[in-house]
This record gives sequence, structure tokens and C-alpha cells, in this order.
Amino acid sequence: MADTLKDIPEFFETELGESIIARTDALGSFRELGPPDLCHIIKVNAKPGVKEIGSYHYISGVDSSSSASLAVYLNSLTYSMDDTQSWFTKSNAWRIRSGIYCCFNAFSRVDVRVEVKIPGGVESYYVDIRGERHEATAEIWQETYLSAVLRSILYSDDHYYRLAGYRKVDPIMNLASEKKFLEVVESLFWKGWQLGSKPEIQVATSVHNHLTDGIMKYFADSFRFAPAIELFEKLHQKDPEVGALLAKTYIDQNEEIKAIKVLYHDLELNSMSYPLLHVQVDFLRSKGEFDMALKLAKYAVDTTPSEYLTWAKLTEVYIDLCDYKSALLTLNSCPMFTFNERDLHRMPPSLKTHLPIKPDIISSGIMEEDTAGRESEADSQITRLPAPSLHGTFAKAYSLLTRLTNALGWDELLLCRSQVFVMEEEYRVHKAKAADHRKSMNKEEDDELGQKLKEMNLTEPKIPEASVEKKPTTAAEEDEEQEQKEVSFSFGNKRLCERWLDNLFMVLYEDLRVYTFWRTEAAHYRAQKIAYRKTGTEWELLGDLGLRLWHEKEAKEAYELCLDYKFSAKAWMKLLEIYAKEGNTQKALLAAVKLTVYHERWYHEIVYPTEIACNLNSLIRKVGLSKMQNILTSMNLPKSVQKLMTRYFDYGELFQVEGYEL
Repeated sequence: MADTLKDIPEFFETELGESIIARTDALGSFRELGPPDLCHIIKVNAKPGVKEIGSYHYISGVDSSSSASLAVYLNSLTYSMDDTQSWFTKSNAWRIRSGIYCCFNAFSRVDVRVEVKIPGGVESYYVDIRGERHEATAEIWQETYLSAVLRSILYSDDHYYRLAGYRKVDPIMNLASEKKFLEVVESLFWKGWQLGSKPEIQVATSVHNHLTDGIMKYFADSFRFAPAIELFEKLHQKDPEVGALLAKTYIDQNEEIKAIKVLYHDLELNSMSYPLLHVQVDFLRSKGEFDMALKLAKYAVDTTPSEYLTWAKLTEVYIDLCDYKSALLTLNSCPMFTFNERDLHRMPPSLKTHLPIKPDIISSGIMEEDTAGRESEADSQITRLPAPSLHGTFAKAYSLLTRLTNALGWDELLLCRSQVFVMEEEYRVHKAKAADHRKSMNKEEDDELGQKLKEMNLTEPKIPEASVEKKPTTAAEEDEEQEQKEVSFSFGNKRLCERWLDNLFMVLYEDLRVYTFWRTEAAHYRAQKIAYRKTGTEWELLGDLGLRLWHEKEAKEAYELCLDYKFSAKAWMKLLEIYAKEGNTQKALLAAVKLTVYHERWYHEIVYPTEIACNLNSLIRKVGLSKMQNILTSMNLPKSVQKLMTRYFDYGELFQVEGYEL
């Protein structure tokens, strides 16, 4: 008599309801979109005297627009009870007595909950950060629905948002659902800034926030920009800054003339808007007009000097122009922000964990697990590289620094660095000179003062008239000014390198040291005609290293070698992106099959938007849907896996992704 659900993950509580209490206590700590939805159920046994048990799982993608839709999900779990028959009984003695579905409203910062009693009624309410209950209004439900959809879209593949036992289903399954989503977006668009924004943006605006990021990702991953254009055209009438989003979607839709007209009109109304300026900068860069792009990028920095994005964009333009000294100086001027972790809450340790595998997945013969053994071991020199731990603005700045290195080379970069920044040795020498100069000045002043005291008479001195033309300065200030003059004269136009950029140079050195050793060692073994052996995990980490340093060919080679020794979802995902970019449909589909089976095993039932769907959609654009379907058929996959893969093509046909008619 099983007390578990079929095909659905579960964490069993030590004390009944402790997960709900933990979530309530953590409400005040959520800063952005909030944690995944939480589904908590209580099961009872038909036998008297058997203790009730509570379990929960995380989920996203369920329609959260009303209490009825959430109650439907809770009721559906009653059909998922494991009905494995025991030796003497014909049916399962366990049943679900009640359930609570919790969904965080990121606009009003409250947790909306639906409580279902089986059999019985449905109760809906929301809990504020103080733990008090309130009745949920229509506006609260609308905000909750949009919050849930945005979490599902933005965090579908987010590496920082991974949890064990996290079930993901499709948030938007048909055109009617998409229409509903767009209607809610239109009504809540001007509240979008309340949701926060990406880590590299300091102040969320109506254009830069999680809501606009979600809209752009949803339509960009399927290359369907017409619905987004229609939405932004309506919103554009209220605020010209929305023209940045409208112009970007026009450009992506290959309607560049319309985009230029929008930018021209909106910049006349709001010339200080850096989102509008940045769209124009990117357009000019795509056309090779780097000099014109430079003027606009500089102006964007002048209008908004406190944002990282404006300085980063100017750095990119300088790299395009091969003005590496200016690029390095601009990168040094970037304002850096602290990275905030995703909104997740700590749960009490579970009594037991149930992570079932679907029978179809097991029988397919394609499922592979991440093995724990020798292939999971790795050299500490590779595992301890500091670059993977960079987040937010620091990760973005490091990407720019590696791009500079790729263009210049390490030796040239160091030379360029020494020409624009004050080196430690220079600073030490000049500091010593300044100290000696100050000592000699003090000695001369003491000698002069002693001479004056000897010659001084006892008559009352004449007091000069006070002057207010020049602000008086202390002796210490005069010494400091003199020292600054000496130092600035000696250093010329050099600047001090920021500490964080100095640290990034050290991070880059470590990456390059390991990469150079790898390539040299591989070349040596090749010359000796000896097999070059590393563990699967080491090859995976070397692949990541190659991508960080913009060596895609070497990274691809490392990922492929990794898969010879072990299964790695990360390596397959990176290879899927590379194969899709190359147009290698056969290998891309194989990667998609491996990843889809892996995701299905870990309850990621979501089809779109995902990285797999995005890459397959890009291939559909290139070769057409029918060719992709034919290649999939020729792979002779088990029926259960074929059915899983067909969902991506059904989506393309239903939503008319570009290339669906080919």
C-alpha cells in the first residue's frame, strides 16, 4: 500500500504542515519574482489509528488565474496516487484528504493560497509578510497569474533556479492562452518595474524589468515577433520609451525602416533615453557603422552614467573599433553592483524523498544518469578556477575582458594595461619620491623659520587686511596638493585600476594558464601519437573554459570527448547550441532527444519556452519543419520518446513558427 504519488516528486514532512510554515516565514525575504509554486497535500489511511502524512513538491506553469484552476490541479493529484496492489488488498488504503497550493504574487508581495478539502469545498485567500490572511480580489488574481507565467518563462532553464523535485509544465499551451497572457500583460505593463530587473541593471524601469524580459524571451525563442509588435504599438502611445522595445522587435522582424522611423520620432521626444540610444547603437554596429555608434554610446553614458549597461555598451563599441586602450579605460569605469541570489526559501529537512521515474522513460533505453565514479573526479587545478563563480555585472565584465584578450592576446593586453593604468611598482616608486620630496620641503621650511626667528624684532607687526579672493588651505592640504601635482606629473594620463578589475585580471590569468597547459599538453600527446586521457568531468570543465575564452572549436571538441566517458546534460546542451548554429540537424536532433529524455526524467514536462525548443526553432527556420520531422522519423526512436519529441514540432505548427510551412 504505497503512500506516494505516481510520476510526481514528493518530499515527506517530519511534522505536518512544516513546509507551509517555512514558506510563510520566508515571505518577507523575497525581493523579485519569488520562489516556485508550492503544492502541499495531506494523506490519510483508511485504517484507524494510522498517522496522517504531509508531503509537498515544487511546480511552475499551472494556470494561476483563479482558485478554480488551482483546485483542478490539486484534484488531479487524487488520480496520481500509486495504486500498486499489496498481497492481501485490492486497492490503495491511502487517499488525499486535503491540499494547499501556494503561488507568490510578485507585484503585491503576497502569497496567494487555495485550500481544497476532498471531498468538500475550496477556500482561497492570500497571506501577507506578517502572516495575516486576506480575501483575494480580482486584481490580486490577475497579478498572481502574470507572476506565475513570468517565473515559468524566465526560469525554465535558469541554472541558479534549480531545485530537486521541481515539476515544470507548459504555462501557455495554445493560442487562446497566449491571447489571455497578452491581455494581462497590457493591463499590468506599467507596474512591471515593481518586479525588479536583471542583476546588471541598477534601477528597474518600464522598459528594463522582468516583465519586458519575459515578453521578449517568449517571442524571441520562437522568432514570432508579430504579436509582440502589436502589443508594443498599443503601449507605445502612452510612453515613447517603449519605442526601444518596438524598434527592437521591428528589427528582429526585418522591418528596419519602421524601426528607424520609431527611433527617430521617439528620440526627438526623449533624447536622454538610453534604451532608445542602445537600440540605435546595436543597429549601427550590425551595419558596420562603428564611428556613428561610438558617438551615440558616449552620449548614452553622459545621460545615464550610473548604469552598468551604458558603460558596457561603450566598451563593446571601442572593441569593435579596435581602440583597446579606450575599451580598457571604459571597462574600468563601469559601476559594479552586488549580485542578489534568486528568491528561494529554505525548507526543513524532509523525512524521506520520493523521486519516481516514469516507466516509459526507463523502458526507452535512452535515459542516462549522471554517474558518480571515477569519471566524476577532476583535477583540483580545473575545479578551483574562480571564473565560474562570477555572477551579475562581474560575469558580464569578465566576458568583455576575455573578448579583449581574444582580440589582442595576453601579452598585448598586459602591455595595454601598463600603458593606461598605474602599475604597482610605479606607484611604489612615486610614493617614495613624494615622501622624500615632502621631507626635503619640511626641512627647508624649518630652516627658513629658524632664520626668521633670529632676525625677528619685538615691535608689533602690521596686520594685513583680510582677503576673501582665495580659500585658505591648511599646511597638510598644501602638501597634499603638491604631492598630487608631483604624482600626476609623473604618471601622465594614467589612472588607478579598480580593485575588482585587478581581481578579474587574476581570474583571467588562471583561466589562460590552465587553457594553455591543456592545449600544449594535447599537442604534445598528439605529436607522440599517444592517447590524451582525462575524466569526463575534466573534459566538461575544459569545454566551459574554452567557451569562456571564445574558443568554440576547442570547447566543442572537449564536450564531445566528455560524452564519450559520461553523460552530461550541460555538455549536451552546449553541443545542441553549437550544432544548431552550424546547421547540423542530425546531431542537433540527437542532442535534443538526449536532453528531452533527461528533462522528462526530472519532471521538466515543459515544451516551450526552453533552450531545446529555441534551438530546434532556429533549425526549423533554416531547413523547414517537414525536413526536421523526416529526420526524426528516420532515427527510429521508441514510441514514447518519439511522442515526447513530436511535441516540439506540434508547437511549431500550432503557433506557426517561421518555417512551419516548408
